[in-house]
Amino acid sequence: MTGATAAGAAHLLPALVPTAAPSPSPTSDTVEEIQQVAADSWDWLLGVPLRILLIVVIGAVSLAVLRRVIRKVTEHIADGSSMLDRGPLRPLGASEVGSALLKAANPLANARRAQRARTIGSVLRSGATLLVGGTVAILVLDTLGVNVAPFLASAGVLGVALGFGAQSLVKDFLSGLFMLLEDQYGVGDVIDVGPASGTVEAVALRVTKIRDGDGTLWYVPNGTMLRVGNKTQGWAKAVVEIDVDYFADLDEVRAVLEEAAARVAQDPVIGTYLDGEPTITSIERLSAEAVTLKLAVRTAPSMQWEVARALRVQARAGLERAGVPLAGQLERLTAHRANLGTAAVAEAPVPGTQGAAPDDR
Repeated sequence: MTGATAAGAAHLLPALVPTAAPSPSPTSDTVEEIQQVAADSWDWLLGVPLRILLIVVIGAVSLAVLRRVIRKVTEHIADGSSMLDRGPLRPLGASEVGSALLKAANPLANARRAQRARTIGSVLRSGATLLVGGTVAILVLDTLGVNVAPFLASAGVLGVALGFGAQSLVKDFLSGLFMLLEDQYGVGDVIDVGPASGTVEAVALRVTKIRDGDGTLWYVPNGTMLRVGNKTQGWAKAVVEIDVDYFADLDEVRAVLEEAAARVAQDPVIGTYLDGEPTITSIERLSAEAVTLKLAVRTAPSMQWEVARALRVQARAGLERAGVPLAGQLERLTAHRANLGTAAVAEAPVPGTQGAAPDDR
């Protein structure tokens, strides 16, 4: 019995011990689904992120190139040199010595050109940043599947609202931009804009700073300048008006003024500012008290006032020597010449006394 029982237990043992279930073999459909998911993921990684990365990189490179080109061009404009003059064949002005001489010859023009170039360069760089940045943002949103039409419409409406709300500000900026591009005036120029007149100290896109003769600094918005008179651009003219007595000899007065202009032209300093021969108008105005003659001569920019002062000094001295009275000064001139004659007689030695021995009494 014992052997039969052991054999039966051994026969029942495989039935009592649980066996592991066989692993199912993957079907062809499951493999295809896995491959499709992997392919879609790889396509997405190579699609949207790669396109966004390319857009950002191209935008950054384009912006860097634009800003560098703008900076180079504005620097050459500010220095007064041409980008086309390169190598050993460049002119004298492009060399270091020539550039230094040119800058020293006209410092006001150099400062004016440099400020205009730098201001325009700043505007161009800001505009390039806004243009490239906006384009990159729109392309990235479009790549992500975002509908950019509402954003564009909202930006248009916002731009119109800002334009209506800040009309004066936009007008000032546009006027300043065109003023710089047209080179209407610059630092160091003496201008007359109506409300203020004086020397330009700074030029910006929105306002211009003007220092008048009293030392007051005026901030004039560029959009409010309806007209601008530049007194120091290109060349100037010194004008002196002389009012002489009604009965004065006009030919003699004209000769005196010509001599005065010749004396000023011979001056080693003031004479270098004159450009051309002076013109004298015989009768500019005629009244019951005076006859007005006008002396005018072309001068270098900003030097017309200095030349006019020198002309007045020489004209006054010449008229006094010639005995020509100014308007209403005939009696005073007669009395002045009489006093000069009396003083000359009093100071003259008595005839026959020169060399006489002193009285020894």
